[in-house]
Amino acid sequence: MIGKADLNYKTLIVLSPAFPANESEEQSPWLPAKQALIRALNRNFPTLEIIIITFHYPTDKTEYLWYGNRVIPLGNANKRRGQSLILWYSVFKKLYGFKKSKNLAGIISFWCFECCLVGSYFSRLYKVKHLCWISGQDARKSNHFVKRIRPKAGELVAMSDFLAEEFYKNHGIFPKYLIPDAIDTSLFTEEDPERSIDILGAGNLVPLKRYEIFVEVVAALKNKGLSINAVLCGNGTEEQNLKNQISINGLENIISLTGLIGQKQVLAQMKKTKIMLHTSEYEGFGNVCIEALYAGAHVISFTKPMNEAIPHWHIVATKEEMIIKALDILQNDQTEYTPVLPFDMNDSAKAFMAVLA
Repeated sequence: MIGKADLNYKTLIVLSPAFPANESEEQSPWLPAKQALIRALNRNFPTLEIIIITFHYPTDKTEYLWYGNRVIPLGNANKRRGQSLILWYSVFKKLYGFKKSKNLAGIISFWCFECCLVGSYFSRLYKVKHLCWISGQDARKSNHFVKRIRPKAGELVAMSDFLAEEFYKNHGIFPKYLIPDAIDTSLFTEEDPERSIDILGAGNLVPLKRYEIFVEVVAALKNKGLSINAVLCGNGTEEQNLKNQISINGLENIISLTGLIGQKQVLAQMKKTKIMLHTSEYEGFGNVCIEALYAGAHVISFTKPMNEAIPHWHIVATKEEMIIKALDILQNDQTEYTPVLPFDMNDSAKAFMAVLA
């Protein structure tokens, strides 16, 4: 284990494609695990300086502080031909400057894409410890960055058992470390409201998430005679199609679409929820799932992130099984809606620093 004294005056560099542009964006629904990890590192290693270099967002290249952490945005949102090489050189130059002026604890890159490409090559050239947090789409076969990076197993950290196995299946490298997605318990209130939402969905309304299945499951539960109150949080390219599907099925008074809302608002909805439906066809972990569990809801999904079963997280293979499981939970008077904390982000932060020690 690392004692805090070991990290005095050390600097951790984080490479990320994006980060909140200011503290008011903290509760934005994107990158929740990455935000939570930074906050947990701050809590557990208060003497550790953290510098976050962002590749694409924010687009404004003005440096700023995010809860005391220095953020350096390089703002390459246009991605014009040849711009990537310029961006990577700019990051490399920043890293070299910090290597000369700071006592580096290491580099953590988010996703095994271009952040990992730059971090990995810099690590090899200047003997700085580097870890890449594999978080989702980067484990898929379509990720051609892996061939360009040629990462070592010892610099790869999988967010779940599923991602470790998927990365090995698709790229022939089994990540040496497993540090799971986790909960920042400080974001949750102690309120215990009535569970007035039967079915909740939350995420980007895009084809990958398959929220048409969400609508179909709610329609089936209604046809079974249940009085259902459903809420779907998020926005995206499929929003109008979902509205049309809701209208065709006569569910306007049953499914409420909130649009894009902040993370704290989503968590407040979860505290009122009985079942979180996660209909995605592919998921590295599913941050909303473990958040819903800690809020006391049950989760039903098609994806299984960890080999070990997690209480109140029900894995199904088909839409029909999802309907049956939802019916079983909602119609059972003995169903318990108690908080489940599968993983605490404080532990994940400590695990990262232990590997970098």
